[in-house]
Amino acid sequence: MEQYDRETIRVGLNKNHGLRHHYARERYLELTGWKCPADGGPHRKELSPIDYEYDTKVREQISQELGHERLKITYAYLGS
Repeated sequence: MEQYDRETIRVGLNKNHGLRHHYARERYLELTGWKCPADGGPHRKELSPIDYEYDTKVREQISQELGHERLKITYAYLGS
């Protein structure tokens, strides 16, 4: 990871965490078909029970894709 950070800084791509946010938001839209709360989509509390359950599964998947093991981290990327 340190080598990756050094190389991306060297070529002027030092906003890497923003790329993770962008990836998470695009992936959420791709998997659910609706925007995440951070992009103006519905908040979790507004979802139907079925959509809430699906939202949870999608968030767990995205969390794992980002190298995390917890659902709560997705609130930082996607909103709640």
